[in-house]
Amino acid sequence: MNGGDEVVAAPAGPSQPLDWKFSQVFGERTAGEEVQEVDIISAIEFDKTGDHLATGDRGGRVVLFERTDTKDHGLSRRDLERMDYPISRQPEFRYKTEFQSHEPEFDYLKSLEIEEKINKIRWCQTANGALFLLSTNDKTIKFWKVQEKKVKKISDMNLDPSKAVGNGSIASSSNSSSPKPCLANGGSPDRSYNYLGNDFSFPPGGLPSLRLPVVVTSQETNLMARCRRVYAHAHDYHINSISNNSDGETFISADDLRINLWNLEISNQSFNIVDVKPANMEDLTEVITSAEFHPTHCNMLAYSSSKGSIRLIDLRQSALCDSHTKLFEEPEAPGSRSFFTEIIASISDIKFAKDGRYILSRDYMTLKLWDINMDSGPVATFQVHEYLRPKLCDLYENDSIFDKFECCLSGDGLRVATGSYSNLFRVFGCAPGSTEATTMEASKNPMRRQVQTPSRPSRSLTSITRVVRRGVETPGVDANGNSFDFTTKLLHLAWHPTENSIACAAANSLYMYYA
Repeated sequence: MNGGDEVVAAPAGPSQPLDWKFSQVFGERTAGEEVQEVDIISAIEFDKTGDHLATGDRGGRVVLFERTDTKDHGLSRRDLERMDYPISRQPEFRYKTEFQSHEPEFDYLKSLEIEEKINKIRWCQTANGALFLLSTNDKTIKFWKVQEKKVKKISDMNLDPSKAVGNGSIASSSNSSSPKPCLANGGSPDRSYNYLGNDFSFPPGGLPSLRLPVVVTSQETNLMARCRRVYAHAHDYHINSISNNSDGETFISADDLRINLWNLEISNQSFNIVDVKPANMEDLTEVITSAEFHPTHCNMLAYSSSKGSIRLIDLRQSALCDSHTKLFEEPEAPGSRSFFTEIIASISDIKFAKDGRYILSRDYMTLKLWDINMDSGPVATFQVHEYLRPKLCDLYENDSIFDKFECCLSGDGLRVATGSYSNLFRVFGCAPGSTEATTMEASKNPMRRQVQTPSRPSRSLTSITRVVRRGVETPGVDANGNSFDFTTKLLHLAWHPTENSIACAAANSLYMYYA
């Protein structure tokens, strides 16, 4: 991206479609079990190594999972590969810990309730064996440190029980299985412990059996989550994105009209770098929907809008980056405009590919892959649920048309994935010539709704083919002819950074698949 001189090799020819298998489920519902609103998962994020996974829910909790199948031999995965040691294909995670990240609040100045729902989670760089992550609700971002601490215990509390002084009976030592109640000043409410009897006297040289409490560090460890910093009062509107910078020191937070730049170490000030708020709010035509830093260039970031455009900005150009370096948008086809055109064009999520060359965007109907060196249009478009187009009126009536689906890319950049309704999610191959288009259901049998989706390449554009993948075009039904369920939607999913493994959320259940 430096002056456009960086060359990234295009992926090799199309690979075979992946054979996806069920791996694990956490929080599986039994038949007929009612889902509590607070338990619904609202954010998923793998860390850079892929050894940890974090989820956030509507109840303000963050749950951490850790990889277990790579630790069996006490060596790193890279060492095992170097030794040609057979590695289990199936990734296994286990519950690690959870903590309450956000609580419901009330803004008295604006008479607004601030719900505790976790909107986004982002992992930060690890240090000294501790995990660090950012979590945010609508208004407040928090920086958490999760670390194993050795449990400290108190021993040798009282006088030696084998000796008694005067007529005062001596309390048992801390080894006793049933500790005696104590008053605030250290005394005991039990009358039998009358240390200061009439005949009580201090022996010469004091009491040899009186011992001060000793704090002993045991070998037991507990995971402790501690909030290190709170970044608050910087957003007038709901925060929709947070993103770490590759410099490891800064991050951005974005709401509908502004993007702020923070230093992780400084919680009482931030810099406003994008402000799209017009002088007169009646002139407002679009809002910011998502923002993300470039994965390797600390000066570059992209943000998407409700009009379906993506802007790339360079922090080196000016302090306030209201003017963009590049604008990515697809020209509207003539004669295609309708009441729903702008609503379904709104981009709900953007993600950079690992090498920073491509940006993946998700609008209501499609996934689009953009080359940052080519701003004339997307290099590929994938139809996610084209069969819903005749039902846009119904989707508008029940507000489903405003659902915000996330998207993700594989670590090798060869595939993309996103969710749909009826707890379905779709995986597309994006290598040149690939026709891979897999539909899966978030359940223990992911392929039961599998259908091969025809792919129709459209016109070529220089060396890059614009590919359009069509969905099954049967109105009102899903890929297998089942009636569509708009109440069960798969909004959140994440792709493992180095392997073909996907974690996705269906209500309060976390499903994991591998290929």
